[in-house]
Amino acid sequence: MIHVIATISLNPGCREKFLEIFRANVPNVLHEDGCLSYEPCIDVECKIVAADPNKITVVESWESLEHLEAHLKAPHMKAYAEKVKDLRNATELKIVEPA
Repeated sequence: MIHVIATISLNPGCREKFLEIFRANVPNVLHEDGCLSYEPCIDVECKIVAADPNKITVVESWESLEHLEAHLKAPHMKAYAEKVKDLRNATELKIVEPA
C-alpha cells in the first residue's frame, strides 16, 4: 500500500469552485481499481501552524504504485485537470509507504 499527499496551491479566491469540481470527481476515483481512499482536506485555523486558504491537501491511499500510475492516466482525471487548470498554480506530490 502507498499513500499520496498532494498539496495543491490555488489562485486566490478559487477554493470553493475548485472543491466543487474536485468533489464531483471523487466518486469516479473511489471506483478505480486499487483506490482505498481519496479525500480533499483544508487547513485547520489554529495556533499550532498557519492556515492557508489557498491550499488544498489531498490524502490518498492506493493498493500499489501501479494503481496510482493508472489513476493519473484515467480519462476522468484528464477531464478534471482541464476543468481546474485555471484555478490552480502548482501541485506538489509526496508518495510514501508504511515503514
